[in-house]
Amino acid sequence: MKKINYFLLISLIMTLVVSARAQQKTWCNPVNIDYGYTPIPNFCEWGKHRATADPVIVNYKGDFFLFSTNQWGYWWSSDLVKWNFVPRKFLRPWNEGYDELCAPAVGIIGDTMLVFGSTYTSNFTIWMSTNPKTDDWRPLVDSLTIGGWDPAFFTDENGRLYMYNGSSNQYPVYGVELNRKTMKPLSTRKEMYLLEPWRYGWQRFGENMDDTFLDPFIEGSWMTQHNGKYYLQYGAPGTEFSGYSDGVVVGETPLGPFVPQSMPFSYKPGGFARGAGHGATFRDNLGNYWHVSTIAISVKNNFERRIGIWPAGFDNDSVMYCNTAFGDYPTYLPAGETDHLKSRFTGWMLLNYQKPVTVSSTHGQYNANFAVDESIKTYWSAASGNENEWILSDLGALSTVMAIQVNYADQDAEFLGKSLGVYHQYKIFESEDGKKWSLLVDKSTNKTDVPHDYVELTKPVKTRYLKLVNIHMPTGKFAISGFRIFGHGTGAKPGAVKEFIVLRTNKDKRSAWLKWSPVDYAYAYNIYMGTEPGKLYNCIMVHNANEYWLKTMDREKTYYFTIEAINENGVSTLSPVVMSE
Repeated sequence: MKKINYFLLISLIMTLVVSARAQQKTWCNPVNIDYGYTPIPNFCEWGKHRATADPVIVNYKGDFFLFSTNQWGYWWSSDLVKWNFVPRKFLRPWNEGYDELCAPAVGIIGDTMLVFGSTYTSNFTIWMSTNPKTDDWRPLVDSLTIGGWDPAFFTDENGRLYMYNGSSNQYPVYGVELNRKTMKPLSTRKEMYLLEPWRYGWQRFGENMDDTFLDPFIEGSWMTQHNGKYYLQYGAPGTEFSGYSDGVVVGETPLGPFVPQSMPFSYKPGGFARGAGHGATFRDNLGNYWHVSTIAISVKNNFERRIGIWPAGFDNDSVMYCNTAFGDYPTYLPAGETDHLKSRFTGWMLLNYQKPVTVSSTHGQYNANFAVDESIKTYWSAASGNENEWILSDLGALSTVMAIQVNYADQDAEFLGKSLGVYHQYKIFESEDGKKWSLLVDKSTNKTDVPHDYVELTKPVKTRYLKLVNIHMPTGKFAISGFRIFGHGTGAKPGAVKEFIVLRTNKDKRSAWLKWSPVDYAYAYNIYMGTEPGKLYNCIMVHNANEYWLKTMDREKTYYFTIEAINENGVSTLSPVVMSE
């Protein structure tokens, strides 16, 4: 018998342990990928900028593949954190003039992945691949007798293939079964669902859902099958709004008839990154459901957007839900089969909301406090993109920092379309007293494009001041929409919210006025709501206010509400549930 070298064995074990501890365990929305710049000059009235939307993620052979609008390629990942870009232009010569893979459909038939873009012409290619980690695609068919905007493929458990599409404020979404070999429809397409804003308040058009300017849009179909039922998802009422959401209708067959769930299941109207519409639901390798969807910015252009990923699933009564509470705070990655009704939130609080900020310089009206106001729409910009431009955040007191998110904004960007080989470089320093500084994060040799860079510290640090210093910008000025610092403060959690009331009148039961007594030292509140007291699945984060005008309700349903207060030290207990008939 050979002797065991215990020293080498122990060293190997310790190496594995250290490696496991160093592995990232959390992530933070928006998804940190190399978003391309809007390739259409007419869509850049107020400056060139990054944008994508209408995402689809599919699990193919154990890896995740992400496709979205007009990126001249797509991404794949093995862990939902590190995404690898595959350059690819899917348009054929006779399709010039069309958007490059706008709102794409991605489907799986057997061992083959299908990709198809939005079109109103029959001469549009469906692509196929069995090796999508590389640019290895070939045409399946070059013409489709039935086209449409915002298409989606669905392969049922019995192998039958369906296609859904529609993007309109006049017409419904449609569905039809396709021949798996020819891609031709097996019947006339059927109407699936048309919006009902007269009943469901959240379907009304506008940032404030005020029924003005335009009728609401229905778009972005996606189908999920679960326990013998079919869940047709759709986006509404408009991609540029904070209330952009995904609703769901439920049926016994892939082509209906369908019954709506009253509330949107994917819904995030508040917080730093707002909007959770036009997306897709997928499962990880552990069986957990997730929902990927569109985040609205809409500053440089109405269609300036990003992507978010949220925990999702089905409860014991087969109600579909998406958990967006603290959805843009650090969130645990999947580590096993998980009940997504229980939060994936780490408990790491935002430490620098509206705290003092100093900067190296300021460009125009893009003031320093915009970097800490919890709005992705506003940003601070330095006077240049030069090395050593900086922003310093004062936490106000010693705090334990666990993670940092650096969200870049586009100021005087010069790119159009996809630019490969661009990158950000920076350093973050920390100090307890503002005098003696230590290097905390060193990205000075980074060679990747990280517009929403998220850094989970390998070891928490107790500090008060954090200084972000620019080394290199890929284009434009050094501009930050969110220098977000997460961890634990040293004070007390906020007290419970008191005097929480919901006022709803018969004039418009889709709407209500929510008001509560402000809580000392709370910077935000989470309002949870639903149509059953045990199913408060929708969440609204409200900053720096003690009222909220709600216009998202089903006028024919009773609603239930609860609320919690938030500060840098934690979250309060929930208030008693309030009923509103």
